Amino acid sequence: MSELILANFATQVTLAPAEQEQVLSLLQSASVPKRSLLLRPGEIERHIYFVNKGCLRLFHTDIDGKEHNLCFYPENWWACDIVSFFKAKKATVTIQAMEDSDVHYFSLPNLEELFISVPKLERFFRILTQNGFDMFQRRLTSSMSLTAEQRYVEFRKHYPGLEQRINQKQIASYLGITAAFLSMMRKDRIL
Repeated sequence: MSELILANFATQVTLAPAEQEQVLSLLQSASVPKRSLLLRPGEIERHIYFVNKGCLRLFHTDIDGKEHNLCFYPENWWACDIVSFFKAKKATVTIQAMEDSDVHYFSLPNLEELFISVPKLERFFRILTQNGFDMFQRRLTSSMSLTAEQRYVEFRKHYPGLEQRINQKQIASYLGITAAFLSMMRKDRIL
């Protein structure tokens, strides 16, 4: 069950067997039913999640109650409101399971303990944060400068196979368009 997360760490750092044992000793796991909330606005993010199976989404709800998907987290992705987690600030977003999901997670105290005992992990999470910021910048830029069709093509490249797993309404929310427009766009041009 821990093979996927160890392989994820191995993309950036090499952990010795003893270090792997330390990591796994502080790693917690949970099964999260579809539609369950892992984080609500106003709460402090207490965990950083690794998706072992399933898919999570991070979204913002505006004052009219409309949900705006900001990010999806399928298998082998990390999910967290990073500002809330590291700065103990109230979250402004929601994290929800889109499918029955299995996650691994660390609390901040456990993660900080690992940063001291396995310094390579601090490097791993720094790179993870840098990559997340890069993704955020590209998403923001594309939402301001690309057409809906171009954003959809980008979505498909960024999340291969995800459109077969989640409903059209969720994809449309991520793209900033209506589900009807997405359907029309897909019908008009086989993408």
